[in-house]
Amino acid sequence: MKSGKAVGPDDVPVEVWKCLGETAVEFLTSLFNRILESEKMPEEWRRSVLVPIFKNKGDTQNCSNYRGIKLMSHTMKLWERVVEARLRKKVEICEQQYGFMPRKSTTDAIFALRMLLEKYREGQKELHCVFVDLEKAYDRVPREELWYCMRSSGVAEKYVRVVQDMYERSMTVVRCAVGQTEEFKVEVGLHQGSALSPFLFAMLMDRLTDEVRQESPWTMMFADDIVICSESREQEEEQLERWRFALERRGMKVSRSKTEYMCLNERDQGRSVRLQGAEVKKVQEFKYLGSTVQCDGECGKEVKRRVQAGWSGWRKVSGVLCDRRVSARLKGKVYKTVVRPALLYGLETVAVRQRQEAEMEVAEMKMLRFSLGVTRLDRIRNEYIRGTAHVACVSDKVREARLRWFG
Repeated sequence: MKSGKAVGPDDVPVEVWKCLGETAVEFLTSLFNRILESEKMPEEWRRSVLVPIFKNKGDTQNCSNYRGIKLMSHTMKLWERVVEARLRKKVEICEQQYGFMPRKSTTDAIFALRMLLEKYREGQKELHCVFVDLEKAYDRVPREELWYCMRSSGVAEKYVRVVQDMYERSMTVVRCAVGQTEEFKVEVGLHQGSALSPFLFAMLMDRLTDEVRQESPWTMMFADDIVICSESREQEEEQLERWRFALERRGMKVSRSKTEYMCLNERDQGRSVRLQGAEVKKVQEFKYLGSTVQCDGECGKEVKRRVQAGWSGWRKVSGVLCDRRVSARLKGKVYKTVVRPALLYGLETVAVRQRQEAEMEVAEMKMLRFSLGVTRLDRIRNEYIRGTAHVACVSDKVREARLRWFG
């Protein structure tokens, strides 16, 4: 676990165990072995604090626009990681699941979708995509369904009981601006903020969609973010209905308002797919895993958004970057840590044109010149500025990121 994380009700941060070194390893090994043997964890671990985090979109007065994160015992999270490692050895998740899987990331899913769009754009064929949104996915998970999925995935009964114990007699309080609520039971859903929850959810989705999902990239999942693609609108409607039935009969719910439809090379303009008789919202672009995908296959809007995100990151740390007392080398490190990831996120998946590459280069050079206190009137070459800050060219970094797909 990383240091500096908010602690749970027991007020024991992970830094305590790190400082104790080998003594902590011996103690935790003994503790975890006792828990595994008895299948009962300490009662203190059952308590948590729920903190509502605004999603930065929609009305701040609407509770549905907040995500509840549970602050749990750090020691329990260490135990969860041990259990997760054991489960991953036994359970094989489908290749269509990109979320929280080894050697997979958001950019892999974005790349697969963009490549599919690019090939159909090149062949001037129709491609229909539905981006399925699940309402309160983690909070809706039926626990009995989860235990069934674990058993059907081949998880040993002992580990099923160990995970069940983690959810027994769960109690939490909500922390808000005016204080904390009274403690109450939590009897449904997965723990938000738990180290084990992402893998449990992936396991659940793997079993629930076993009969309806197609090969990647026709079906792609990143946790609860689902993309369904088909060559015709009729096939897409049929696939969407099959997914809805498979998910909703087991306790999940497809959001009618947030599920969206997009079509590439559309011949029958204006129509959308239907879900139980109601039209799904049709869009010209969709923000998939933080990267904008357009129905015409272009990437101009995504490049502009990346530039805006880069400037937003630069402004957050401008107090450091524009401080004359900070060395150019340190400014370069701060820039590469904070600004550049926002500027380049997902761009290795985009077929950018020279004009768009130039747009990013210009934006980055402005940031670097502002940071180093250099203007055009100083007549200092871009190469010298990059060398001083130890910042490589944008286009070179994008090409470098693409090389990982070549093995």
